[in-house]
Amino acid sequence: MRVQRLALSLTFVNLGLLIFLVAAAARLRTAVAEDALPVLRGRGLEIVDEKGRVRASLKLYPADPKVTLPNGKTLPETVFLKMSDENGRPSIKLGVSVHGAGLGLGGSSDPTYAILQADGDTALLKLTSKDGKEQLLKQAP
Repeated sequence: MRVQRLALSLTFVNLGLLIFLVAAAARLRTAVAEDALPVLRGRGLEIVDEKGRVRASLKLYPADPKVTLPNGKTLPETVFLKMSDENGRPSIKLGVSVHGAGLGLGGSSDPTYAILQADGDTALLKLTSKDGKEQLLKQAP
């Protein structure tokens, strides 16, 4: 009879300990989630697939006064987002700088693409088909 009481007592102690540990674990998970930083900060971000290939990247490129662009301006600090397909071909490019912004959309085959660009006071839309035929719409003041 004494052994049964001891076993019953140990069962209740173990049950109480289990309830306490489950409650503590639930509070611990909540505390960890609340301590998460609200912002991810850095100079760049890369997303890779299961094979280690970079599929998306977001980078900040510093200004380089030694590089001259086709419009005669020097290369400003630029934020650039690039997303690539499974073959590594960039399908979406988005860039922004103090001069303006541009969006490039690639088609399923080269050289199919569309470019939308705003640079200073000029807006540009350029479409290129698979056979290389181009349509250009440029709006300048």
